Amino acid sequence: MFGMYYLFVDDFFAVLVIESIHVCINRWDTAGQERFQSLGVVFYRGADCCVLVYNVNVQKSFDNLNNWCEEFLKQASPANPGKFLFILLGNKVDIDGGNSRVVSEKKAKDWSSSRSDIPYFETSAKEDQNVDVAFQCVAKTSHVNDQLQDIDFNPIPDEVPIEQRGGGSCAC
Repeated sequence: MFGMYYLFVDDFFAVLVIESIHVCINRWDTAGQERFQSLGVVFYRGADCCVLVYNVNVQKSFDNLNNWCEEFLKQASPANPGKFLFILLGNKVDIDGGNSRVVSEKKAKDWSSSRSDIPYFETSAKEDQNVDVAFQCVAKTSHVNDQLQDIDFNPIPDEVPIEQRGGGSCAC
């Protein structure tokens, strides 16, 4: 008997209430698998935020953050890549009471600071530690950014001058 293996991306949908506004979060979780990088355009286009998650107990997952960040920006093609919202989660802080940790909180915070002070949270998905707080930050920041994008910076003037041509009654 042969086992069946499937490629999949975990999809999660939630609605959070931020300042009495319902904010929808649709999370695509690739579990850090490089084989999903080629599907990026499909998943990333139109995103308001990218949550980068690494395992605090595995140096390589932290080392790959720059690659994932650059790949996301390349494939998502946001209007303003320098101001695009990223959030960093250091996950699995619950493992072995923290004794097997290889990426320090300071190192992660330094990386976040070097990336325009992106928000950083230490989490345990298994223990549900700080996960809600992190996604509240995603929702709130995305909502604020959405409001800023909706501002009309070129308002229509109250009066539009019309040039008169010829002597007829028509202004055209």
